[in-house]
Amino acid sequence: MAEISISQVAFEHHREPLGIGEAKPRISWRFHGDASNWTQGGYSVEVQRDSEPELFHFNSSNSVLVPWPTVALSSSESATVRVRAYGQGDLPDTPWSDAVTVETGLFSKEDWSRAIMMGTEKKTEKNATHQPIHFLHQFSTNSTIEKARLYITAYGLYEAYINGNRVGNNVLAPGWQSYNHSHVYNTYDVTDLLQTGNNAIGIHVGEGWYAGRLGFFQGGTRNIWGDALGAMALLVIWTPTGKQVVNSYWGWVASRSGPLITAELYNGEVYDPRLEQTGWSSPDYRWRNDTNWLGNRELSTPYDQLVAPDGPPIRRVQEVQLQEILTSPTGKTILDFGQNLVGWLRLKVKGPSGTRIKLVHTEVLDHGEVATRPLRTATQTDEIILGEEPQTWEAAFTYKGFRYVQVENWPIEDTPLDEDAVVAVVVHSDLEEIGTFECSNPLINKLHHNIRWSMKGNFMSVPTDCPQRDERLGWTGDSHAFSPSANFLYDTSGFWRGWLRDLRSEQVKGVPPLVVPSVPGTGPPVATAIWGDAVVVNAWNTYLSSGDLDILREQYVGAKEWIDTGIPRNEDGLWDRNAFQLGDWLDPLSPPDDPGQATTSSSYVADAYLVYVTGLVGKMASELGLEDDRLHYEESVTNLKAAFREAWMSPEGRVAYETQTGLVLPLYFDLFKDGDEAVNASRRLQKIIEDNDYLVGTGFAGTHLLGLALSKYSLSETFYKMLLQTKVPSWLYQVKMNATTTWERWDSLLEDGSLNPGEMTSFNHYAVGSVANWIHQVIGGLAPVDPGWKTFKVQPIPGGNLTWAKTSYLSPYGKIYVEWSVDDTGFNLDLEVPPNTSAFVTLPRDTKNIRRVGSGKYHYSVAGFHL
Repeated sequence: MAEISISQVAFEHHREPLGIGEAKPRISWRFHGDASNWTQGGYSVEVQRDSEPELFHFNSSNSVLVPWPTVALSSSESATVRVRAYGQGDLPDTPWSDAVTVETGLFSKEDWSRAIMMGTEKKTEKNATHQPIHFLHQFSTNSTIEKARLYITAYGLYEAYINGNRVGNNVLAPGWQSYNHSHVYNTYDVTDLLQTGNNAIGIHVGEGWYAGRLGFFQGGTRNIWGDALGAMALLVIWTPTGKQVVNSYWGWVASRSGPLITAELYNGEVYDPRLEQTGWSSPDYRWRNDTNWLGNRELSTPYDQLVAPDGPPIRRVQEVQLQEILTSPTGKTILDFGQNLVGWLRLKVKGPSGTRIKLVHTEVLDHGEVATRPLRTATQTDEIILGEEPQTWEAAFTYKGFRYVQVENWPIEDTPLDEDAVVAVVVHSDLEEIGTFECSNPLINKLHHNIRWSMKGNFMSVPTDCPQRDERLGWTGDSHAFSPSANFLYDTSGFWRGWLRDLRSEQVKGVPPLVVPSVPGTGPPVATAIWGDAVVVNAWNTYLSSGDLDILREQYVGAKEWIDTGIPRNEDGLWDRNAFQLGDWLDPLSPPDDPGQATTSSSYVADAYLVYVTGLVGKMASELGLEDDRLHYEESVTNLKAAFREAWMSPEGRVAYETQTGLVLPLYFDLFKDGDEAVNASRRLQKIIEDNDYLVGTGFAGTHLLGLALSKYSLSETFYKMLLQTKVPSWLYQVKMNATTTWERWDSLLEDGSLNPGEMTSFNHYAVGSVANWIHQVIGGLAPVDPGWKTFKVQPIPGGNLTWAKTSYLSPYGKIYVEWSVDDTGFNLDLEVPPNTSAFVTLPRDTKNIRRVGSGKYHYSVAGFHL
């Protein structure tokens, strides 16, 4: 018997709806079940507050981001919600969903009850690392505790403790934001950590992104947003008689020093447990008359910038066991974890007091030694000094990108160096995994595995370029290229919403910075194509995957400003030829010392993207119902296409740069005059690729569109040959070289195993992993038709001698599953369509017969099909 139920109820894009920033959060629900052709005709929402539950009925097929049905929630208010959906006509109804509780955070300055951002009386460090600080406050609660919430943030990164116990499981909190515009605070349920009687709250703060060194020009920049570490907290305790409020104010104390000597993002930590103040955050800790404790002072409190998070926090997500212990040619001990990852080590060690263990983290080996040159000025080195007692240690305010760790001075006589003593802890933004892919070719599976790992390591509160060297910045161009792949692999909607809000806030005269948050250590803000275009493209891609019109609405003004005023133009409306461009960055033929020297003109690339993003702004206007804007931008696209052809094409339709990127862009962006010109250009592109032995010839501008452009012109088999190539430059070259993440350069590691001599040699960059978008759409056969996957297409294109593939995607409506195989009988396809959606199915060799199907399970076959 067919079943239908609601598997999840969610609010806005929050994975955990505690302390959210929306007073009227929109509600979504996913379905589970195999009911055939099931569509929703209506739904009911029950909202339970302190009074009797309210019940609301709606005749609507909408089940994603539907409006909050009742009066707005106030600060710190919770409501329990459950949903029931009704089948259209005679279709069955769902049972009531499980009840889910949503709770708001703090909406105003007054809600913070005069909590301040407190610093220490200790003189702040100048042009040097800030030593982490402990803040402490002891208090009493003389009543039964019914509920307690901690609202907290910091100037820097914090860890909070109540009565000696760690609060929550966030790490590197509150993450990284454009602090001048949005300063995130976190909300924790701390009911179970408090006790009737004496209590204590402690906060440990390190410099993090807020005051630490960032960027690479002239050694980077310190104290970008402030030069003093601080903490801000509000603890609210509900009792039978009312509320007790404990806030950060002048009555707290701060430590002069502590066991964490230094904690830097690029350089790691130095930790000495002999300086530990045991039990410092417990209620019976005696700090009075201890000269290590000082008074505090009030810093400027960012009331106007305080916001609840849009995306999930950074957390410990998994652990990776030690795989092998190596001895280098010079006799050094090196740990190999078998996976290039992002996070830190956890040690369990005992040895002679004063022993100074040194841990140097790198991504690769160079002639058997740890390769530190790609780190540039970052050291990624931790030092742990042992005390009298056995020590369990892991980092607090730093992270590294590494596979290998060189260990010095390990007390081997007291503690065996093995998997019990050392484990790698993987950390990243705790996104929900929603997309999977697997096929008959193990090398492609490994590539896809590597792409996922590079995404995990670089989605660290913001979308960074790399996790290891003196950079780790929110480069807009990288995220532009990778966002469609990211949106399939994980639920990134809240993550992008927060980052895009920061991007919008950082625009100056319409120009977005190259990195968001903006960092002076990367140079002055400058308008450049692809990177600046992220203000349009990333918003549009997020809308496609989520269906959230509010994200478009929030970003539309910034997108318009970029197109209308941010881009410097010539008299034809194209890019000013003197404008700075990064162009087809890291073209495979670019020399190691000049990654921007591409075979395709950067001005040509910029103009092609200008036509594309102008069209996207027109689409945004159309979705938002702004008819005058839509007509304006559509006319602008027509004029820009004509200007592009005049500037860069011959009358016969040949482009000025007959390269892979030079042809991919006008093919994908529809810049040719007519279909014949485009088909002829696609054949020339095919010939260029064949003559290049199916090796990649594109950089940042062309790589993410290469496969899509070929498939658009029925040349998927050509791209299969490129994808399966194992010589450099290719995707599988990296796999053959034992990569476990995707690289920045096609040849970050040369064929002889030596390092590329250039500076740009990260071994964990997600940009070239943008090929996953083609893998999901063409091999997997899945792509949205309507924003938010209300309708989607299923059109796998077998090739490359693959005999089967399996792809799944957990859409806003429920799980989509596609599995196909080719055997002696022909082509076989199994499909699962979630309730309240429909799919357009196209089978190989039957492309003119498009079947539209509703929810349910389907099997199709094409007899006699063979590869």
